[in-house]
Formats: sequence, C-alpha cells, structure tokens
Amino acid sequence: MKRVVSYDIIDDKRRNKVFKLLKDYGQWMQYSLFEVECEEADWIELEFRLLSLLQKGDSLCVYTLCKSCHQRSYYQGELMNHLKEQNRSIL
Repeated sequence: MKRVVSYDIIDDKRRNKVFKLLKDYGQWMQYSLFEVECEEADWIELEFRLLSLLQKGDSLCVYTLCKSCHQRSYYQGELMNHLKEQNRSIL
C-alpha cells in the first residue's frame, strides 16, 4: 500500500530522526514529504516509531492511496526529472 507522509516537527534533532526513519522506508519527495510503499506489518512498525518521536506542537499527516488513486497520480516538472535521475520508480 502506498502512503504519502507529511510532517512538521519543531525540534531540529527530532526532525532529522523522522527524516532518517522515513528515508529507510520510502522515497523523499520534497522537504517534509515522503512516499512510502510497504506491507501493512511494516507500516504498523513505522507508524509506531514515528508517533514515538512526536511531541506537543508537532504534526504528522498520512494519506493512504487506494489502487485507483495510485494509478491516477502523476508528477510534472523538476521533481519528475530528479526521480528519473535517481532511477526510482514513479508511483
């Protein structure tokens, strides 16, 4: 299942931890935005680890993409070029 994860973490240290954690599971898209595609068991583990890093004032937003939504997703502009350079699959 593909998920889009966005976060706003006040503390630089914790923000870096969240970034590194998400980078292990997904594709960094821009600033505080990742695409994560993983099995449900892996997502449950990741979600638990993410929530354990959050503190008052922080935000985490997760969009789960159904198969239909996933198929209708597209990229334009520089991001698409960047992903192609990295030889990463795009959605």
